Amino acid sequence: MNILSSSRALTKIQSVVMVAVIVVAAIGGGLAYVLLSGEGQSGETIKIGVCADIDSSAGSAIWQGAVLAAEQVNAEGGVLGRNFEIIAEDDDTETPPLDISVATNALTRLITVDKADFILNRGGFTSLVFQDLVSQHKKILLSFGDPTEELTQRVLDDYDKYKYFFRVGVLNDTSATEGTVDSIVVCRELTGFNKIAFIYHSIGTGSDMLSKTLDGLDQFGFEVVYTASVPLDTVDFSSYFAQAEAAGAEILYPVILGQAGISFVKEYYDRQSPMVMWGLVTAASSTNFWEVTEGKCEHTSIVGFPVVAGYPLTTKTVPTREAYMERWSEEIGNSGAAAYDTVRFILPDAIRRAGTIETEAVIAALEETDIETSLVRRFVFTSSHDIMMVEAGSNKSAEDYFSVFIFQWQDGVQVPVYPKGIMEEAGAVYTYPEWPGPWK
Repeated sequence: MNILSSSRALTKIQSVVMVAVIVVAAIGGGLAYVLLSGEGQSGETIKIGVCADIDSSAGSAIWQGAVLAAEQVNAEGGVLGRNFEIIAEDDDTETPPLDISVATNALTRLITVDKADFILNRGGFTSLVFQDLVSQHKKILLSFGDPTEELTQRVLDDYDKYKYFFRVGVLNDTSATEGTVDSIVVCRELTGFNKIAFIYHSIGTGSDMLSKTLDGLDQFGFEVVYTASVPLDTVDFSSYFAQAEAAGAEILYPVILGQAGISFVKEYYDRQSPMVMWGLVTAASSTNFWEVTEGKCEHTSIVGFPVVAGYPLTTKTVPTREAYMERWSEEIGNSGAAAYDTVRFILPDAIRRAGTIETEAVIAALEETDIETSLVRRFVFTSSHDIMMVEAGSNKSAEDYFSVFIFQWQDGVQVPVYPKGIMEEAGAVYTYPEWPGPWK
């Protein structure tokens, strides 16, 4: 069943008189959930469509981030005298069996039935098809979760056709790899260690990214002593730790996804592994990771986000985090923050400068974007409609643009240890485990 969720994104004041109406949609036989405030109807609003798997955690986060942002924009009087309206179509892109027709039907409904002016989408296996669809309909698509470089290369190769696509909220594969390599170089600067092991969940383009990372490390003279790909359902990592330790690894770079990260980090602590941990453990960026690991994440350094960790990277980072928690009673993640930033800051800024929601004018305005958001001090698009990330050696301040961030758990708090400028700004000090290792 296809679901259409539409919110007028009301403020508390606006929603004093509010009627909830549930009707059977005339199109497609799906259910429509509509919140009406008794004020001007949707023809007077600027419609922002969310095309995502709303029942998934990532899709729900995008929806919630967009709704919160719209509520705040509307409370301030809207944009060009018009309120934002958030409309969602569930595309089931994270619910097996993955069906491209379900996803494309959802996007088509947003454009042709719901009359969305702008589209937000997480991306994934549908990205290229979605890019083609919005090009046909001449609708701007802002994508949050797909790092595939072909998407922005298309903008360069055929601008007139693909200029409607913009990437927000996630670094492309090359930028992410370069950031990873640079962070490991900084880890060596902090520790003096050069022997590194990789234990990773290999899914999607994971193997390709690992290969690029290894190539990058080779240029800096690192000694990669062990690599291991582990199945997603692994709960006992003892053999992998043992082999990495036997190989003489001093730095362990994990890429561990989901709840497996809990057992992975606890095992690292319990066996007192003589390696520093510096890498990606997706569960470890959550603020409750200290509690769920019983403090055993102490001294682990993991990829994270200032808006999740609560580090005041920008003037908007902590207020966004607190507002999201107050509104939804859960912590914000990167997908929710990217959706929030797009609806709260990026689109309003572009529309106001354009003076209209006409597509061509907004595209031109988006291309000139240079604003502060909750995720970055200067949000700027490249000529390919990608996220600006400063390359190593650039004379620009890397801390001002999108970056890979590494936080170290210290006494229940996530402390920034990469980029170096942010670490120095925070007055942070890198720390080692209490047990014996190459640091003692």
